[in-house]
Amino acid sequence: MKNIQVLKPKYRVDECLSEIKECLDLGWTGMGYKTIEFENLWKTYTGLYNAHFLNSASAGLHLAVKILKEKHDWQNNDEIITTPFTFVSTNHSIVYENLQPCFVDIDESLNLNPQSVKEKISNKTKAIIFVGMGGNTKNLIEIINIAKENNLVIILDAAHMAGSYIGNSHVGFDVDVSIFSFQAVKNLPTADSGMICFNNEDDDKKARELSWLGINKDTFARSDGGSYKWDYKVDQVGYKYHGNSIMAALGIVGLRYLEEDNQYRRDLTSRYIENLKGKVDFIEHESDRTSRHLFQVVVDCREELINYLTANKIFPGVHYRQNTDYEVFYSESKLAKCEFFSKNILSLPLHLGLNFEDIDKISKTLIQGINSQ
Repeated sequence: MKNIQVLKPKYRVDECLSEIKECLDLGWTGMGYKTIEFENLWKTYTGLYNAHFLNSASAGLHLAVKILKEKHDWQNNDEIITTPFTFVSTNHSIVYENLQPCFVDIDESLNLNPQSVKEKISNKTKAIIFVGMGGNTKNLIEIINIAKENNLVIILDAAHMAGSYIGNSHVGFDVDVSIFSFQAVKNLPTADSGMICFNNEDDDKKARELSWLGINKDTFARSDGGSYKWDYKVDQVGYKYHGNSIMAALGIVGLRYLEEDNQYRRDLTSRYIENLKGKVDFIEHESDRTSRHLFQVVVDCREELINYLTANKIFPGVHYRQNTDYEVFYSESKLAKCEFFSKNILSLPLHLGLNFEDIDKISKTLIQGINSQ
């Protein structure tokens, strides 16, 4: 069997080089030009009101928490309800702003458990971060409703959700802010970048200033009553978080094929389900139109199974270990579902370089490995 990697992005090389060449010919590789074009295309594709291109989704998460904290006058040590079952960027963003992550449990979808969320709401709770694991939209609408009922901000960590829909609407609607990842192994891959989409235009403007070192290039009035635009002011400390035109060029090409690529991922997933149903437990998605960034199975003896698959040139992944296992977020308190899935979840290869024959071989080898334990 050929080596089957965990994720393999697909670049349309000639188209990517053509878009990048435009940047080089013009001599404009930084912020602006292609970044603006990509933002506009993303708004058209998703139907979201605002979109600001950044160098990573991690930067977007930080900006989201910072801007909303200042806007709503949250105090240090106020709490944001979140999941420990996620990549650490989600919860780093809370700690960056001297807020406290309030960890709640997940359910079989690997997304926030609505009942667990309700039980943890207190007078210190200011927001909820929802992570759409693997692109899964399960529980999102219910969590949005809980946030509204309790006058809480809702932040959507949509790192896995480029191309995930609820009904005919792309995710990101009806939340305060959504953050998407275009990192190298995501469904819409660049080398690394992301998009932050605030529903409020003033919040979007603030994000643009903070992502460029706090620089504000609004027009200033001259003493003679005229105006000029060549100067700028810096009245806040910002960050070097903005994206550049080279990464945006890759994103522009990737967006042309996102629907096609996601459908192929769903086709591969359907093959996995056909092969494994009744033999291996797997994470089901609520909608038949999610990004299907991951296909995750639930297994015993995970480490032994990883070794077995690796010996057969199949390289799975683990998404994720619960953050409360790490020193920075360590907690003696255990959440039952997070604890279970953190020890038993396994991501099978799912990328555009696979075909049905590969899926059949992986499925067969997985079952053999389970039976050999």
